[in-house]
Amino acid sequence: MTYMLLDCSGLACPQPVLRTKETLEQGAVLFDVVVDNEASKNNILRFAGSQGHHAEVIDTRKDRFTIRIQATATPAANQPFTGDAYQCDPPEGISMIYVISADAMGRGNDQLGWALLQTYIQTIKEVSPLPDKILLYNSGVKLVTAASGALTALEELQAKGVEILACGTCLDFYKLKSAIKVGRISNMYDIMQAMADADKIVSPL
Repeated sequence: MTYMLLDCSGLACPQPVLRTKETLEQGAVLFDVVVDNEASKNNILRFAGSQGHHAEVIDTRKDRFTIRIQATATPAANQPFTGDAYQCDPPEGISMIYVISADAMGRGNDQLGWALLQTYIQTIKEVSPLPDKILLYNSGVKLVTAASGALTALEELQAKGVEILACGTCLDFYKLKSAIKVGRISNMYDIMQAMADADKIVSPL
């Protein structure tokens, strides 16, 4: 039996549930899920139970919960899945930003990382709450210039009121300043100020 650890720390709801669901669909039988808030913990326990799997909290520390999931061969109480049912209600007035500092998600194959990052950005609009801002720097600025699923998703997020900030120095480095298609060109002061003001920073890397 292969064991794995799924670290969902820093992910906003319903991402921990979505990643747990994806891991089960890929055939995982026994794995632990780590989350950093009680709402995500409760959501994963509820989701696993609704699908007939066994789930229990095996470790609780300050702002960190580890949930062990044992998949069943034949789920006993499989229920239709709706991501909206696993949204978390954030504290009122919370400020959240997404930080994207590369044009690939994770380490390994760059082509896979590019595809994963596009899917990640496309999923942001499905997660509540929407971020106040999305900051892009280093090779992450390529996402505001290259025609892709990520560019379309960023345009949709901007239309919903999310501010898209792309590092001007980085655009200059990659010779992409004239190719920006969404958001506005920013600087290090704006990026650092946005991070300092945010209650929560989320990054896929």
